[in-house]
Formats: sequence, C-alpha cells, structure tokens
Amino acid sequence: MAQLVLIVEDEPKLSQSIAEYLSGSGFEPHIIDNGEEVCGWVKVNTPALILLDLMLPGKDGVEVCREVRAFSQVPIIMVTAKSEEIDRLLGLEMGADDYICKPFSLREMLARIKAVLRRHEYVPSDQSQDRGLTLSKASSSMTINSKSVELTAIEFNIMEKLTRQPSHIFRRSELMDVAYFDGRIVNDRTVDSHMKKIRKKLTLIAPDKKFLHSIYGVGYKLEP
Repeated sequence: MAQLVLIVEDEPKLSQSIAEYLSGSGFEPHIIDNGEEVCGWVKVNTPALILLDLMLPGKDGVEVCREVRAFSQVPIIMVTAKSEEIDRLLGLEMGADDYICKPFSLREMLARIKAVLRRHEYVPSDQSQDRGLTLSKASSSMTINSKSVELTAIEFNIMEKLTRQPSHIFRRSELMDVAYFDGRIVNDRTVDSHMKKIRKKLTLIAPDKKFLHSIYGVGYKLEP
C-alpha cells in the first residue's frame, strides 16, 4: 500500500511537480495550500509524512508544526527559502525531523523523505525503555520513576540513539548524525550544548542519578 505524503505548499507549480514525482516513486501525495487546513486533515487521514513549507498563508509552517506536534509524531520535513541558521533551528526545535532549502532537486527531496521514514520505521514501538528510563515517541518525552520531561526533536533523537546501546561510547559526530540530517559541519560546542540541556532535564526528573557521562576527547555514553 502506497504511503500517504501530505504536501503543504502554496506554490501550485512546485506542489504539483512534487506530487507527480512522489506518485511516480510509489507514494500517494495529497496537497494543501494553506496552514489553516493542515491539523484537521492530519487528524482524519494520518499521513506517513508531512512536507511542510515554512511560509504559508493562514498559519506559517512553524506554527503548523507546533500544533501538529501537540497530537501527533508524524514525521515532518520543513521546506524553506530562508537560509538563515535561526530559521532552520527554529523549525527543528518545534519538532520537525528534517528540513530542506529551496531550490532543491526532486531527487534530493525523495532521498530525504525516504531517510526520515526509515528512521521512524526503525523504532520498534512507541516506547523504548532501559532500566527505568523510558522514551515515548508519541509525546516526545522521557520518563524516570513516573516523572516525565519533554524533549525537543533533536534531544529525543540523541537520547534514542544513546538508549539503544547503553554503555557504548558515541563520538560527537555519531550523535550529530541523528540530530542534523543535512550533513552540515557542527562543532563540539554545539554538540556539548545539546548534551548539557539533556543532562539538565535528566536532573529534573532524577536528581540523585547520573545517566549521561562525557568521555574526555571522545564523546558520550549512557549508563542507566
């Protein structure tokens, strides 16, 4: 059965080109040209992925992404003509799984869609648990001893990576591969900043335990 992909794009020529390319690649595309209609449609139709333009009439892509994340963890790829770093990071912090900048090739777009879908299919269930630490993809949160805290999309992906192999030492580059999907160069300070925020959230729900360990000159590991 073809996977349903929602294309939220107000440029008719572009949305039609995307839809035709996805249809020819085995997907079932559906087009919405404004931000107001997205949430209602998603609740009824449950797409496999949303390709979401940043600049939309009605509601912009960031607002739509935030609203969708309130009730669904459907994969979202942001599409933007803006190249500023703040716009890219803002989209991801709101819960997007990836982004792609205009102009882009349809081949690149398809590759990103397939990559994001593979990452979501890799998770065997809604929850992954290791020795008292539970991750919930549905709520993008982690729980320890019945206490929960919400995670950003980047933080969730990093924690998911760490919990799959407890005690394994991950290099910073390995962790950033699951946080930034465009192959950009990210320095150690950026990586450490994300880990500092995750560690702070862990402390909020388990102040007497130390889960994250930094390995000097190498990276990080999780010891539940």
